[in-house]
Amino acid sequence: MKTDILNIGMIGLDTSHAPLFAEMLNNSDHPHHVPGGRLTTAFPGGSPDFPLSIDRVSGYTAQIRDDFGVRMVESVEAVAEQTDALMLLTVDGRLHVEQFAAVASYGKPVFIDKPFALSSHDAGVIARLARKHNVPLLSCSSVRWAENLAAAAEENEAGNLIGVDCYGPMELQPTQPGFFWYGIHMADMLYRCMGPGCAEVKVTTAEDHDLAVGVWADGRIGTIRGNRKGNKRFGALLHRDQGTGHVDIYAQQKPYYASMLEAVIRMFQTQTPPININETLEVIAFLEAANESRMTGQPVSLKISQHGEGISNHRTSAY
Repeated sequence: MKTDILNIGMIGLDTSHAPLFAEMLNNSDHPHHVPGGRLTTAFPGGSPDFPLSIDRVSGYTAQIRDDFGVRMVESVEAVAEQTDALMLLTVDGRLHVEQFAAVASYGKPVFIDKPFALSSHDAGVIARLARKHNVPLLSCSSVRWAENLAAAAEENEAGNLIGVDCYGPMELQPTQPGFFWYGIHMADMLYRCMGPGCAEVKVTTAEDHDLAVGVWADGRIGTIRGNRKGNKRFGALLHRDQGTGHVDIYAQQKPYYASMLEAVIRMFQTQTPPININETLEVIAFLEAANESRMTGQPVSLKISQHGEGISNHRTSAY
């Protein structure tokens, strides 16, 4: 494990995570300061056709540069050249494969913020590049790291986990289709509890809600409910042999994004990702299958290659 303070580079200053992480890394007085690394270099980026990206870049860039002394550079390659580890925070998932391809050959550990990719194809390309260049790679939703969710998933006093129902807000964005924009939060919560092994997904959709039902190969069922009406809280019901427990993500005093940043820094230090890349690939396949089912109304099966090098979806004829 590296014990020196790491120079961290940031790619993409178009998400609220950028100033949030910058402050937790560079401000030792922050109540959730994460030691071990300092943000030193950044590339602002921004997608002109995505308002939630381009409209944020200028303000976040000024804040990160002026408040935290971070050096701005003109390319993602320049960030990789000048730092020890990379946080690829670009909010537009369409750009992740291109940006990762530009820095993979440097062989430095990389965290990619959600969504990892917007297709199984792009997710597979990123995974293969990481293997080729021996890049320690982590991508996930911050909600996955809520400590009370982790505690509930690991508790076994009520018996085996037989199913999980996750819920949360799910606004839609045209450039990040269907479940990819916010559905990924619930999908990562679901996989944190259930683990990999989903065989099939079927979605019921309405104007204000989407419900994705996943059937695991061992017969368990996990669901994610995305709401565009009502409360905007994340939570989950964990069903066990001898009872059902509820997890309110916001009841946890420590913010989930602080727990995730701690995990990211540990990964940078140890060069060992805490989540197997094949699980990350399956999360993307789950979302891709859910999007297809959302459009067709038909169940879609997930297929994982024998070598874990890619995942493809195939519609099934019956539920």
